[in-house]
Amino acid sequence: MKIALGVTGGIAAYKAAEVLRLLRDRGIRVQVIMTRAAQEFVRPLTFAALSGEKVITGMFSSGEEQEPNIDSAIEHIAVSQAIDALVVVPATADVIAHFAQGAATDFLTTLYLATTVPVVIAPAMNVNMWNHPATQANLEILRKRGVKVVEPGSGYLACGMVGQGRLAENEAIVDTVLETLGASQDLSGETVLITAGPTREKIDPVRYLTNRSSGRMGYALAEAALRRGARVLLVSGPTNLTAPGAAEVTRVESAEQMRHAVVSLLPQATIVIKTAAVSDYRAKVAVAQKIKRKGPMTLELEATPDILKELAQKKQNRIVIGFAAETENVLENARQKLVSKNLDAIIVNDVSREGVGFDSDRNAVTIITRDEVIEVPETSKWEVAQRVLDQVVKLIQPRKSAIRV
Repeated sequence: MKIALGVTGGIAAYKAAEVLRLLRDRGIRVQVIMTRAAQEFVRPLTFAALSGEKVITGMFSSGEEQEPNIDSAIEHIAVSQAIDALVVVPATADVIAHFAQGAATDFLTTLYLATTVPVVIAPAMNVNMWNHPATQANLEILRKRGVKVVEPGSGYLACGMVGQGRLAENEAIVDTVLETLGASQDLSGETVLITAGPTREKIDPVRYLTNRSSGRMGYALAEAALRRGARVLLVSGPTNLTAPGAAEVTRVESAEQMRHAVVSLLPQATIVIKTAAVSDYRAKVAVAQKIKRKGPMTLELEATPDILKELAQKKQNRIVIGFAAETENVLENARQKLVSKNLDAIIVNDVSREGVGFDSDRNAVTIITRDEVIEVPETSKWEVAQRVLDQVVKLIQPRKSAIRV
């Protein structure tokens, strides 16, 4: 998910950097568009460093060098099609007036006219400017068009006056953005430990046992949990994926390394979701030199630790959820694992189906709890992640209710 963050020329422009960081912590990509006036308060380099994205500073120029940018003539269209929301922090009286009147005088105001995604503005200005009938009329126009306005707070203002006009608190702005994006904060206060990807079990210096897991399901869960307010501890086997920026990542290779990592992190976790496809077997002896071809060879294997079962035995008040990849007797095998490993839920998919599961961005699963069986027909792994977390929220409700009592 990606948003465009417009920064305009007010003393509160520096606070946009913290809003950007909080959004990044929720796993949201942010591209910053700065007006010319905003650059008098904060340098573009600050936002480039925090976002990891190019900062757009003008309609036909790139950066402070003001050199021509071939793409920028239509870049407002490209950006408008790539974002899920437009957010303006702070929104000055000037940019509010431009938005209301449809005046496209720079990149930000042109982007506003070009985009069809939700728009959120957080005004900040002098109290008299805020109360002026023209400003209030412009805000009313924008509200009628569906623009969400994060009302400014009251207090001591930079100009020395006291009254309404101070930029809303960062968390209030972020909460409004997440609400606009449909991202609930129902996992706020939870620490979710997620395992993802395959493991590799060494045979010799150039060979190993592994499986087809890409890690996409676990990474989708990590990003979704972040957006729903959780702290995420991600233990990842070897993958080519980029982890969400705010996830605390531990990279491992073998099943034993994964076991050590998750057992070490377990005391911090309130929820465990184990999506990793851990090798069930490893070579009993991994040799130090490359095995030469000499005809038929027998490879003796031994079982790896059952990490999921060990975690469930130590779960105490934690929620522990497992994933199971099956090719036959799918539901029966999954229910057996649910009971035998003392899990709160298990998510099972039939990996014999073409086009879903391994090596795919799509999946079709069945979520099995002690009380329910929920079918999730073929959809994106992102949507599967949301459905899984919906069940997690249901599972933690009794615990939260007990705490409130």
